[in-house]
Amino acid sequence: MTRRWLVTGGSSGLGLALVRAVLAAGERVVATGRRLAELERLAEQYPEQLVPVRMEALDPADCAAAVGLCAERFGGLDVLVNNAGAGVYGAVEEVSDEELRGQLELLTIAPWRLARLALPLMRAQRSGHVVNVSSLAGRVGFPGLGAYVAGKFALEGMSAVLAAEVAPFGIRVTVVEPGGFATSYGTAMAETADRRPEYQEALAPMRAGLRAMATIPGINQPEEFAALVLRAVAAEEVPLRLPAGQDAYGFLHGAVDADRAELSAAQAFAFALAEED
Repeated sequence: MTRRWLVTGGSSGLGLALVRAVLAAGERVVATGRRLAELERLAEQYPEQLVPVRMEALDPADCAAAVGLCAERFGGLDVLVNNAGAGVYGAVEEVSDEELRGQLELLTIAPWRLARLALPLMRAQRSGHVVNVSSLAGRVGFPGLGAYVAGKFALEGMSAVLAAEVAPFGIRVTVVEPGGFATSYGTAMAETADRRPEYQEALAPMRAGLRAMATIPGINQPEEFAALVLRAVAAEEVPLRLPAGQDAYGFLHGAVDADRAELSAAQAFAFALAEED
């Protein structure tokens, strides 16, 4: 069967690499983005496979229209890839309510909305795959990325619940957790409006790393991410959480070890208190 995809944030970076891979595999895709020039060029090459759509992820009507287009043009939807995203950089104390709300709406509410729109199509056909693109920041707290981390942690929590809820309908859920990739994502990350001098020294290394990410020698390439997603969708079984990039595994093994150590310390602390009582 030729799968039918909806890929958000498909006009650049990881999303565009995935759209190209889907097309090369002979499958069909509705690809959304704010700037469609590259997608429209691809559509000239793949007129029967690719439908570019301008979509604002925060607009419920745009989201509904994109899902509806999958049903209209392809007769259904097999794979939803929630990839659209953007980040804001700043200490927790610097992030305003408005900035935080924007991050949560883009990183958690929009993917939730799109899943809610797509699930009736998938339930009707008793099959489907929701791929939520998270980040290492979905499991690790990085200084300066509090709002981004909050949105990705929430996305991962929602995904875990969703996976349990939709499994009886033959629908799968995968959370992809990219490490560092050669895209413009780090350079495009916005700064908080309120930048306080007390935090600048502490946040400088992470800021510099983000800005230089695309130029790091040996950095993961977007095509590797795309190949991993295609393999995950084609596989009979795939883990709920799927790190992308070798660097991701180093970070996450460290995070898991730290979690185990913290849990052991918490247990010892709690039972020591109980014995004192």
